[in-house]
Amino acid sequence: MKNTVLNFAMLASVLALFLLSACGDDQQQQEAAQIVPTGDPEIDQVSQQIAGDPENADLYALRAEVYYDKNSYDQAIADMTVALALDSLNLDHHHLLTDIYLDYFRSRLALQTMERAVAIAPNDIPSLLKLSEIQLFLKMNQASLSTIDQVLRIDPQNALAYFFTGKNFEELGDINRAINAYQESSEIDPEMIDTWIKLGQLHASIDGSLAEAFFDNAIEVDSNSTIALQAKAEYLWDQEKPEEALELYKEAVRRNPMDEKSAYNTGLVYLELSDPEQAYRHFSMAIENAPLYAAAYYYRGYAAELMENNTQAISDYQHTLRLSPNYEQAQDGLARLQ
Repeated sequence: MKNTVLNFAMLASVLALFLLSACGDDQQQQEAAQIVPTGDPEIDQVSQQIAGDPENADLYALRAEVYYDKNSYDQAIADMTVALALDSLNLDHHHLLTDIYLDYFRSRLALQTMERAVAIAPNDIPSLLKLSEIQLFLKMNQASLSTIDQVLRIDPQNALAYFFTGKNFEELGDINRAINAYQESSEIDPEMIDTWIKLGQLHASIDGSLAEAFFDNAIEVDSNSTIALQAKAEYLWDQEKPEEALELYKEAVRRNPMDEKSAYNTGLVYLELSDPEQAYRHFSMAIENAPLYAAAYYYRGYAAELMENNTQAISDYQHTLRLSPNYEQAQDGLARLQ
């Protein structure tokens, strides 16, 4: 009798929580369905559609995507919450909410969302792969490897699963198993640039004899890939071949003038080669593309100092410290010049 009473009490508690949650969802849906002009034609157009069809989960997801594209994360999350309340089994909606959480630095909520997606569809490979990637990001390496095993039981030739396996073993410090996993990934899908880069980086950390060939494979897959060009350039720079590295960094800048990292690294190599004028120009390009890039301001200031343009150097050192108050090299630079 006592157990029956307890079970009934537990059931009543769960039911009460469900009803409270349902009421909350209903209230959120009513609020989301209200037409509140924002002045943004794209958002207001979808809001009009929602007002005419407030039970349509896809419309809330559509508006969430618009908010997401505009970096309005809270509004996007609110709309996705309503969308999933209306259609809780929709995997696409789970994936969209996960992406929003990840870009909003809410990785634990992204993990929970993807876990729900996998519970809905245990054999859905995209959901399993995204879950394993989030687990990897959160340093849940064993959980990530376990999720990948589920993928490989369903699809033994999944290149991305082997790639994530390699990343997990790399983080765990098992370089040989990481290389084996990356090698398996590259054999299944030779077009995966990231796999060739990883193989190059790991071989460079061991003996370097095969590293350059792997970087070349990445560039061969896509000669326009700034990531591949930068990876080989970094390797050559580490091998004390700055002139060769410079040519690749310059090529990366030509391929994508908006990439601040390529411009910044080009500037660093020019500094090493005692060419502060070219270094200054490339640090300026990096700053133009990324106005909050503290290191680019510092090194542009340093290049200006080498050019005896102390006024510009002081200005850049000061700007560096506004962006990063504890930047010691910038503090030292100001101390030299003031």
